[in-house]
Amino acid sequence: MRLAVIGLGTMGAPMARHLLAAGHEVTVHNRTREREEPLAEAGAARAETPAAAAANAEAVLTCVSDTPDLEQIILGPDGVAEGLVSGGLVIDCSTVSPAATAEIAAKLRERGIGMVDAPVSGGSEGAEKGTLTIFCGGEQGDVERAGPILDAIGSKITHLGPSGAGQVAKAVNQVMIAGTYATVGEGIALAQAAGLPLEKLVEALSGGAAASWVLQNRSANMISNTYPLGFKVALHRKDLGIALDEAARAGVPMDVAALVATQEDGLVDSGFGDEDVSAVARIPKRTD
Repeated sequence: MRLAVIGLGTMGAPMARHLLAAGHEVTVHNRTREREEPLAEAGAARAETPAAAAANAEAVLTCVSDTPDLEQIILGPDGVAEGLVSGGLVIDCSTVSPAATAEIAAKLRERGIGMVDAPVSGGSEGAEKGTLTIFCGGEQGDVERAGPILDAIGSKITHLGPSGAGQVAKAVNQVMIAGTYATVGEGIALAQAAGLPLEKLVEALSGGAAASWVLQNRSANMISNTYPLGFKVALHRKDLGIALDEAARAGVPMDVAALVATQEDGLVDSGFGDEDVSAVARIPKRTD
């Protein structure tokens, strides 16, 4: 297929590489244009604007940081909607507001363009390996059309409902991992204070009920007290904000998520916002 990929950060760049490897014709665009260069060397074309990237595409995959960014690159001046022809498809792998997603999808439908919200889970490792879990919202036909594209970047793809449903599912994911990161950090801090052999302990825990993706993939960060990306604290805090807003609308209390959000606010204020979210372990370990 002729595809455009817009947003070439920690997640978007590996997605574009997988699409190239799968044989698709890919055009890329990124606000920081230098990020396009490695993909151009791998065979991608470059475009000056989102509209130009979309002009020759059957489908556009977007992966940006926040809701205003997505609204701008799709509906703003020189946005995707200006370049993508009727019958085209937008696949958004960002983590953004479910309500805004539904509004964007409705505006694109007026132009004859389909949209699938397809936020992902699995971290930078999953993006590099092409094994992401993908939560999909949108019309059934659009999700089916997106299938060959999503298959190149993910290993578990689930359609959960209409536009915005994928984003709600991602909010649920972020709530659940918030508590996991926080409690794994607290457990590591307790074990360290007690003088336990931490690597052996993690191996033992991984065979029992405390096993988790966070324990397996991020406990080493917590043990060494170094937090390379990963997934930024600041971005996870943004995601928790989306989840807490959805919970407030639904009347669902979110005491644990709200506590972790407050902890992450402190980390951001202390200059740790660009570290991996496993940096929440800094709090029980009392490290600056």
